[in-house]
Amino acid sequence: MNAESDERKEVAVTAASGSAAGDEGRTERELGSRAPGFIRGSKVLHLSWQVGIFVVGLAVVGAGIVMLPLPGPGWLVIFGGMAIWATEFVWAQLVLRWTRRKVTEAAQRALDPKVRRRNIILTTVGLVIIAVLVGIYVWKFGVVMPWKIDQ
Repeated sequence: MNAESDERKEVAVTAASGSAAGDEGRTERELGSRAPGFIRGSKVLHLSWQVGIFVVGLAVVGAGIVMLPLPGPGWLVIFGGMAIWATEFVWAQLVLRWTRRKVTEAAQRALDPKVRRRNIILTTVGLVIIAVLVGIYVWKFGVVMPWKIDQ
């Protein structure tokens, strides 16, 4: 428990200095449990709360993993399970902060005009290659419907 409280103090100091310097427009939340005060007051109740949060988050993450190869929003559900875990566990909060930072950086890179131009050119070349291959296939084998229209 001491490691968590020390880490929370470091993040609070970092967030305060970052906002004072004007680097970030928003301050980050304090790390740690977001359980109600009466639950945090009792060790047994808090431990059972953490076990419940872990089991619910595990079920949601497991459902997201199942949805990866099957139809469904797999990654979205996995991040939802991580968000559930982040309500109680510091490690999940840190993972979500890292993920949010990386997604923001990737979005900024994708908005760069040079990168957008390259992506448009690559997409166009790929679509032309696919169209040529489909044209060659249709020219060589024709279009055969999987059902019989005559019957």
